[in-house]
Amino acid sequence: MKRLATAFAAAIISFANAASAGDSVWLEDLTWPEVRNAIAAGKTVALVPTGGTEQNGPHMVLGKHNFILRFTAQRIGEILGTALVAPVMTYVPEGEVEPPSGHMRWAGTLSLPEPLFAAVLEETARSLRAHGFTLICFVGDSGGNQAAQALIAERLNAAWRGSGARVLHVGDYYEAGNETGWLLDAGETEDTIGRHAGILDTSQVIVAYPSGVRKTLLADHTGSVFEETGASGDSTRASAARGERILRAKIDAAVRQIRGVLAELNK
Repeated sequence: MKRLATAFAAAIISFANAASAGDSVWLEDLTWPEVRNAIAAGKTVALVPTGGTEQNGPHMVLGKHNFILRFTAQRIGEILGTALVAPVMTYVPEGEVEPPSGHMRWAGTLSLPEPLFAAVLEETARSLRAHGFTLICFVGDSGGNQAAQALIAERLNAAWRGSGARVLHVGDYYEAGNETGWLLDAGETEDTIGRHAGILDTSQVIVAYPSGVRKTLLADHTGSVFEETGASGDSTRASAARGERILRAKIDAAVRQIRGVLAELNK
């Protein structure tokens, strides 16, 4: 018992030391003076990751997008070196609640109306601008998030013209994650790749959050109709190697797009 208590105390001290270092890119890990000082030191880019809580077939957890973003957004922030990352938005449009449509037809999905999601995006960006962030970047991992991100970016950029602050819809991130040409070249088909919770999604979660894939259930939906299981494609063909390639492509695409805008702003 004494040994266990000593180990527990050591773990607490280790956690406290790590937390007090203030070197995380995540806003929620930092104190307000640490954020203030980071902005003053030049970390004026803010990433706003938008995920979702949606069904992903019988083999994958509902937090798929959120876990992928915890992986990708952190690395994007670290690579940029001048960015901090807001908490992942886990509530996004997923379909109508009554009567249920879209992903709301499967248990556990949580959905916001599109106008409410857009309003949350806008007020998040306004909050970040108020603290001194000059480039606010919406990074959406789900297709349903893209339209509102583009809309709010356009709206705020018009309102803030000449102020030195800008909003960027990082659409290249999402597009890179849905590129399937290389899988087709490798012998896959549109049917085996799937459109939701298939090879692309499952491969990413295998890397970003391994326990989020129920490996014994991978074949439960293969060859089935999406309307029956909420998934399509052959997820037994997902792999860590494929996941790493997709995640790297998304991270690289986002960094390129953000750096391109930073270069314009610094002219």
